[in-house]
Amino acid sequence: MDFLYKIFFILLLSVLAFAESSAAGVCNSEDQEFVLKAFSSVSGFKPSSVFKSTDKKCKNPPVKEINLSSSNLSGIVSWGFLSKLTQLASIDLSNNSLQGSVPGGFWLIPSLVHVNLSMNRFGGNIGFESEISSSSSSIQVLNLSNNRFTNSFRLFGFTELKSLDVSNNDLRFFPSGFQSLNKLEYLNLSNCNISENPKNSISEIHSLKSLDVSVNKMNGSFPSDFPPLSNLKFLNISFNHFTLYSNPYTTKFGKSSFIQAGKIIISTSKKSPIPSTKSKEKQKPIVANQNLHKPKSKNRVLILGIVIAAAGIVILIAIVSLVICLVLKKRRTEKRKKWSISKPIHPNTAKLDKSSGPFSFETESRTWVADIKEPSSVPVIMFEKPLMNLSFIDLIAATSYFGKESLVAEGGQNGPVYTAVLPGDIHVAIRVLEKVQNLKHDEAAGMFVNLSRLKHPNILPLSGYCIAGKEKLLIYEFMTNGDLHRWLHELPTGQSNVEDWRNDSWQHPNEGSSSSNAIFSANDIKMGWRIRHRIAIGIARGLAYLHHGGSKTVIHGNLKSSNVLLSDDFEPRIADFGITREGEEETTVTTEDDVYCFGVILMELLTGKIVCKEMVKWVRGLVKEREGIQGLDKSLLMLSSDDDSVSEMVECLRVGYLCTAELSKKRPTMQQVVGLLKDLYRASGSRTVVDLIGH
Repeated sequence: MDFLYKIFFILLLSVLAFAESSAAGVCNSEDQEFVLKAFSSVSGFKPSSVFKSTDKKCKNPPVKEINLSSSNLSGIVSWGFLSKLTQLASIDLSNNSLQGSVPGGFWLIPSLVHVNLSMNRFGGNIGFESEISSSSSSIQVLNLSNNRFTNSFRLFGFTELKSLDVSNNDLRFFPSGFQSLNKLEYLNLSNCNISENPKNSISEIHSLKSLDVSVNKMNGSFPSDFPPLSNLKFLNISFNHFTLYSNPYTTKFGKSSFIQAGKIIISTSKKSPIPSTKSKEKQKPIVANQNLHKPKSKNRVLILGIVIAAAGIVILIAIVSLVICLVLKKRRTEKRKKWSISKPIHPNTAKLDKSSGPFSFETESRTWVADIKEPSSVPVIMFEKPLMNLSFIDLIAATSYFGKESLVAEGGQNGPVYTAVLPGDIHVAIRVLEKVQNLKHDEAAGMFVNLSRLKHPNILPLSGYCIAGKEKLLIYEFMTNGDLHRWLHELPTGQSNVEDWRNDSWQHPNEGSSSSNAIFSANDIKMGWRIRHRIAIGIARGLAYLHHGGSKTVIHGNLKSSNVLLSDDFEPRIADFGITREGEEETTVTTEDDVYCFGVILMELLTGKIVCKEMVKWVRGLVKEREGIQGLDKSLLMLSSDDDSVSEMVECLRVGYLCTAELSKKRPTMQQVVGLLKDLYRASGSRTVVDLIGH
């Protein structure tokens, strides 16, 4: 018995020793070294963004996830070192300025299932080299959108793929190897300059649930050259050269899925099931002794009677059908009207009881008219929720007939803005665009589709649109904190009256100091230096994305504090960009003009004043004389807890000086501005900006 206990004890010690050695091996992983080498040539890389282990006993754990999205990275990644991370499951390098190509060996990491390299400058080939074409990748989600990949795109071996997004690349041809993707459910090939027929590439993918091939030059027949439509929940083939045969799919996928999709052919030819007269004659038996001179008068009377009776029946059926159609139409109209006025909306909605438009809406500064007959026939296109079946009448109901109680801004040259809650508790802002009435329907729809593809944390995304006659309405996510201009210049938010702090106040948050007894309003605290610095960096990042992040440079052309909206956590979102208005084509606007406007906003954030040309000249003079501190907002100085914050504010004002240089060629790019603003936080009192200014 003792012998058995000894054996058991020895085995137990062996198992524990093995477990300990295994754990030690895991904790002594070389992954961190591989990551450092992989990003050694990448500017802006911070190891702390990847190495976040809280286990003090395990100093070098294996790297399972790399998330460096929107980290202002630039340079070339050494992919060979990343290929050695045997436990890497997810990598996200999206929204940076990384370059180079991705070698085939990277896709073979056995644990890798999620890859997002979107919104960079990657190019070259995708897939496996010919000598390892039999290899298999475990990746399930792959996002390579908004890059510079070309037609060398091979999908052989990506058998586990469920989601593939390669939109906004200059592919020109379909990627090869779609026949091996039996698990693919989501596919986005939009805006890839593809001019082929999808029949030989994607038509046999039966697992698809979402397909977007819009904004290409594709040809072929719809739906015969496409995958089975029965399983699809989302489809968009807009802006192509397809031939559509009497398309009945707008009910399922919405009209926005077929905007300028190609030529629609309504087939009227029908094959008669009745055999031809010639064939009848061949089949008819011939009677030799048939009497050809038999009187036929009785037969003629009988035939005439049958014809008259049949005509009467047809006319009667037509009359009954017409009556039924009129009754059903009346019931549908009454039901629709009853629905529209049953909502808790403005009493003026009763105007919808009339059978046809136009419908007029007024603000204090303008009147706009939706010249439509039936508001329920005008669709609302929602990009993120394509299955939502909304119409202009839903917008009328949600805005109380676009009443003053829903109006949040007159909008000036941009057009009025209304707030609304759509079905499903979706809180949105609706802007009625100014000076676009003469823009054609298809041109406007194409412009809105392109705008919806611009996605960045500091860009206000376009959620949807509605074209009601000549009026164009844009739908955005509602930003509860309004715009930056209001927070900076309108009481009680933003720059508060420092002589009256009786309401909503607290002590200065200065830890370790008992000498400060000043009292500040809650909104002053919210708009303190740290928040304003964060807002400045956010605006700079968003503008840098518009200028440098996509395949095409987007110029804002009207950047100002009222066009910067603030989310719940004061993250800035740039709005009102990319709209071509009447009379603006003659004016040439450049990225340097946007940089100047950003410099003005920067001065506005730091001085707390509405900045005009004279104010810009005054601030530039202070910075030139190294007296920038004299221009800072007094409430910012009183809220600042240390000298470093004041130094950062002065340096930030110097960035505004650079951005507003009189000669446009001397202004920095927005990518450089982002770097300068981020450096302020890392090293207060840096001489970098000073050196750039000079004397």
